[in-house]
Order: sequence, then C-alpha cells, then structure tokens
Amino acid sequence: MKKIGIIICGRYHNCAGGKCLRSLRQREGAFARYQGEEVELVGYTSCGGCPGGNVEYAPAEMNKNGAEVIHLATGLVVGYPPCPRLSAFCQFIPAKYGLEVVVGTHPIPQNYYLTHSELGTWRSPAGRELIKEVITDEATRKAYD
Repeated sequence: MKKIGIIICGRYHNCAGGKCLRSLRQREGAFARYQGEEVELVGYTSCGGCPGGNVEYAPAEMNKNGAEVIHLATGLVVGYPPCPRLSAFCQFIPAKYGLEVVVGTHPIPQNYYLTHSELGTWRSPAGRELIKEVITDEATRKAYD
C-alpha cells in the first residue's frame, strides 16, 4: 500500500479537500500514477502560509505515519500567483526527509487552465514540467470546475 501526504497552499487553508480526495478516489490528475494500487492518505495540512514554514515540519509527522510520497496540491500551481517557493519545497522535502515529492493532486480546473493559458503562466519548459501530472483533457478539467 502506498502511503501519501498532501500539503495544500496556505491561501486555501479552509479547504475541505474535496477535489483532492475525489481525484485520489478516482485516480485522476497526479493520482493517476497509483492506478491499480491501494493508497492511504496519512496526512493533510497547509504549508502554513507564506513563506511555507509548515513545510519544514509537516513532512516529519507524515513520515512518522508512514508517508512515502508528499503531494504538493494543485492549488500551489493554479492559485494566482503560483507559489513562488514551490521549487524550494520540491528540493527541501526529499533532502530533509527522503520523501518523494509530486507536484499536484487533482486535475487543473478548466477555469484556472483558461486564466493561466491567457497569462502564459505555464509556457516555459519549467512551467509545463510543473503541471505535467495535472494537465488533463478538457472534459476532466471541466469536471473539476
């Protein structure tokens, strides 16, 4: 069984996790990688708000609960502006805790996709790399609006 933790953006600290949990159940977005596998969610928290101080400590608790992978929620890439510390989180968590990091949880909702397409947020190779796990087809994106 794969054990995962999810860290969401502090802007959305009141989020109940509906899209993340639905996509986990349905193995959509970044959770498509677990198709056919059993998955247990062992932690769910926010980054703690800018500059993301909770990222320094939350993975330790998730690790104690058996986490093997930390998913940095889709909100960190689709919120505006996208999280400026995302690459630092992606480097810190594996270095400090030895945990794999995946950017994304649920598929990008269509309304965010259209806005960021207009803004050119993900035009660069680095931008496209960030969304590779959560850039799905239009029908799926609309289902997450």
